[in-house]
Amino acid sequence: MPLMRFDVIEGRDEQSLKKLLDAAHKAMVQAFGVPERDRYQIVSQHRANEMIIEDTGLGFERSKDVVVISVTSKERTEEQKQQLYQLMVKELGEQCGIQPNDIMMSIVSNGNADWSFGFGEAQFLTGKL
Repeated sequence: MPLMRFDVIEGRDEQSLKKLLDAAHKAMVQAFGVPERDRYQIVSQHRANEMIIEDTGLGFERSKDVVVISVTSKERTEEQKQQLYQLMVKELGEQCGIQPNDIMMSIVSNGNADWSFGFGEAQFLTGKL
């Protein structure tokens, strides 16, 4: 059920994007314990001048491989969130060669009434999920 949005600089081919999404899903399954088919991912590609992602004064540089990952999810523990950050860096590094300084993440939490997976129903409220 977590909805993951990926903002990247254009130029990645289909295979590279598939590896990115597969690696991110693997991290999500491990960190949040979601089922394998609980997969909602959207990629937006931008021209380089449309993404300015700096370091908030932390002293590191970003490259053209920068990935900004926005996650919308039901509430998770701080431990689960930290595990997701760590696993995401591990998986994207191993599977895609993306450096840790090129991965930025943000998690926004919401509740059961904030999700409808179709048919005009809030499945978490109706008990279907």
